[in-house]
Amino acid sequence: MDPKVVTAIIIGLAVLVIAVLLIARSRRRSMHLREQFGPEYERALLQHRDSSKAEAMLADRETRVQKLAIRQLPVTESAAYADEWAVVQRRFVDDPSIAVSEADRLVNRVMNACGYPTGDYDQRAADISVNHPAVVQNYRQARNIFVRHSGGRATTEDLRQAMVYYRSLVDELLAEPISPVLLRRAS
Repeated sequence: MDPKVVTAIIIGLAVLVIAVLLIARSRRRSMHLREQFGPEYERALLQHRDSSKAEAMLADRETRVQKLAIRQLPVTESAAYADEWAVVQRRFVDDPSIAVSEADRLVNRVMNACGYPTGDYDQRAADISVNHPAVVQNYRQARNIFVRHSGGRATTEDLRQAMVYYRSLVDELLAEPISPVLLRRAS
């Protein structure tokens, strides 16, 4: 057989193998992100309307959070925050407005204690979505109600719902172990 033909066949096969490997890698990455982020993956797709952009954004979040010193709270610290939450929750009966404001502050303190930066709200939600994708939407809803409340546009029922949403995040942060892949102990 002509050496030029053999060389062309080898090059063609090499290109085909590389293409198959790249497609398989891309599918594994997509599957990983879909499993890691759950409903947040779908939200990112709707937001970006392009799977490669959405996946790049989610992968960037994952990389950012891996660099943070996220930690699971010790039992005593977790119990103290749970007691504090119980006080805030009881306060809701007498003063829903103050209780929701305290709940927002407590959530931020718990997040900070776990190692999540608490500066920019959008960044906090993005960071939380990596380890707690099932409740990040609740956090967004609670925060939305809190902002409406700050402007005097939330009903008592809205405030009750905000407490339920905040509670889901507090429960998750205090009790749910973080994925070992994403957990980094503070040095």
